[in-house]
Amino acid sequence: MKNAQTPGHISLNTLLGRLREGRFAVPDFQRDFEWDPWDIRDLMRSIFLDYYIGSLLLWKGKKNNFEALSCEPLRGVPQTGAEEYIVLDGQQRLTAMNYAFHAPDDASILNRKKPAAYFIRIDEFMAEQYDRAFSYEFLSQRFRKLLTDEEAQFANHILPLSVIGRGGRGLVLWFIAYENFWKRAAEDARASGDLEEARQAIIYAEYGPHLSEFIDELINQYQVSFIELDEDLEIDKVCDIFTQINSKGVQLDVFDLINALLVPKGLKLKHLWREAADRLAFVESDKMNVYILQVMSILRQEYCSPAYLYYLIPGSEKPIREADGTRRREVLVPNGEEFRSRWNIAVAAMERAIKAVRHPQEYGAISPRYLPYVSILPAFSALLEVAKRLPAERQLSAQRKVRHWYWASVFTARYSGSVESTSARDFREVCAWLEDDKLEPGLIAEFKSRFKQLDLRNEQKRGSSIYNGIFNLFIISGARDWVSGAVTDHEDLDDHHIVPASWGAKNLGDKTIHSILNRSPLSSSTNRAVINDKLPNQYLPEWMERNGEKEVRATLETHLISPAAFDILLRAPFTPADYDEFITERQKTIRDAVENLLIKQRLDLPTNLRELDEKIESVELGLRDLIAGSLEGALENLPPHVRQKAGERVSRAARKDPTFDADRYEIIDGLLEFFDLRELQDTMTSKTCWPAFQGAFLNKDALVTKFGQLAELRNCIAHSRSVDTITQREGEAAIEWFERVLGRRNSAPGQG
Repeated sequence: MKNAQTPGHISLNTLLGRLREGRFAVPDFQRDFEWDPWDIRDLMRSIFLDYYIGSLLLWKGKKNNFEALSCEPLRGVPQTGAEEYIVLDGQQRLTAMNYAFHAPDDASILNRKKPAAYFIRIDEFMAEQYDRAFSYEFLSQRFRKLLTDEEAQFANHILPLSVIGRGGRGLVLWFIAYENFWKRAAEDARASGDLEEARQAIIYAEYGPHLSEFIDELINQYQVSFIELDEDLEIDKVCDIFTQINSKGVQLDVFDLINALLVPKGLKLKHLWREAADRLAFVESDKMNVYILQVMSILRQEYCSPAYLYYLIPGSEKPIREADGTRRREVLVPNGEEFRSRWNIAVAAMERAIKAVRHPQEYGAISPRYLPYVSILPAFSALLEVAKRLPAERQLSAQRKVRHWYWASVFTARYSGSVESTSARDFREVCAWLEDDKLEPGLIAEFKSRFKQLDLRNEQKRGSSIYNGIFNLFIISGARDWVSGAVTDHEDLDDHHIVPASWGAKNLGDKTIHSILNRSPLSSSTNRAVINDKLPNQYLPEWMERNGEKEVRATLETHLISPAAFDILLRAPFTPADYDEFITERQKTIRDAVENLLIKQRLDLPTNLRELDEKIESVELGLRDLIAGSLEGALENLPPHVRQKAGERVSRAARKDPTFDADRYEIIDGLLEFFDLRELQDTMTSKTCWPAFQGAFLNKDALVTKFGQLAELRNCIAHSRSVDTITQREGEAAIEWFERVLGRRNSAPGQG
């Protein structure tokens, strides 16, 4: 029979309306509702975080079919006579949604003494504490009273899901009242002189319109997929389909559903995937076909959760809400030819991203085992595609920003949670940053502030983002083979122990022997030939005897083993205290490498420019110390216009990073960290400040010239990654001049 199965999707808002109207019925042979209260809560969290919750299987019912299968309404839904669909798969989810959003006062549904009410904790939701944001309470007398008292709800930041379930303007009015409640609270706090309480109340008031808009968009755009069986199918066939689904646990994923929806459009998605699969085969994941769709979606509409993937179907209309609140519909993909073109672009983008991420001088994931995340690939691929489309003169800067975002994501474990929403947010923020240097995402500041707090001792499991990220860092640092001294064939590398695991098992009381701090990329043959289960104080002297100490030390430095760490490894006897000292020293070296290569982005610089960039930074730090000391640590001594610009940068950084220590930047030493070279120059040469520096630099014009040469060299390094001979020589002369002046200053009597 043609069209016996029709795939489709329905918005959450429409689905809730149909639940309210009693459109769904379940056959007698279905099991009863079996979920626990926390299962319903978890489903609500999945919906509000825009996760895919699976597909429904519905049979368009006829009167005789409802009777033949002894159909009943879903638990908690009254008999209305409006039954339209027989639910073959999805009864638990539909019943849970009805229970959470429509709050039937029936304790028996959950097999508890009291019914439960579900709600969102608004303050936790807005703080992105999603594990605590969704909750339920059994209906005690106190909580029943709260459900009838809106002001109590506002005061406790509790939004009952039943407010959403009622539909209509009730939700909008609830949020307006919530906002007004906290505005009044702010006014009362101001009147009583409690400014901190007033500030917090204003923040709560702002939650109202933000969350109202979010929920309005969610209920209208979140899509629940279904397959509808034709009403003329014979009952025995329908029952057979139901039995197959429930006995084998067949679960249609979003790719299968979109494939089914594309068939009437003349597109065979599975065929397209088969053609693309070999090009992306480096990555070992069964989600790669969905990731291509996500790249398509990110590039077309910035979002990539399953609800948005359906709008890629040719001719599908996406509801758009304008800034003024009006609504319209837009077709994102007009026809099959356009879909195929966007698919090909997405496949090519992912192929380029995989090529970049496995490159030993770019990202260092030489094996699928050492990819920090597979789930970062859709956002990464889309961002590289955006960077590629920019004018040639902007591509280098864009690539560096994307690289900075990538490593920040790795070392903050950003893609270990809600990846679809994170991908969409990161794509928007990084794209804005590509257009405007001032719009640096908060993630970058978080990376800069958090990486030194990473305890790499506990990174003991290959596969975690940070463990794999450090291994990638070994590769891009140019780790050389311990036997030949050459760059090893990357196909043969693995993460072998430096101090043998067998020694750790006997001598350590923990598992730090397996830490990434005691690992290096070595081939199996090198591991057997050099280490062979021996301690470093045995195999290093043997190795030095054959190759010379200088050569061995140089090789180990490419593995981020410092001279100090090398000396520790030679100690005999080698004790647990020595091992602890070794991994402490190596952690310091690795942190320095993260800062130098990834945060300060010197990874793609030639060695000579990397050294120059470090010298410029050293001069800059010296000038900051000089200014702080010469102005006696007083912020008010800084030129007002310079202080204001730096203060604005501090404010932006604080808004982006919740862990930002604002107090540190209320003193001159902290604020100077937000000065660039030109602002240091403006400070030192300003009319009011110059007398404090004239004794050291003598001539203001000469100082301005040297600042210009230094800034020109830094700009060339930062933006073009190459430097012409004149700029380099003048810049080197400026560095030497500043170093000489600062050296004299520091060595003068009375100077620190």
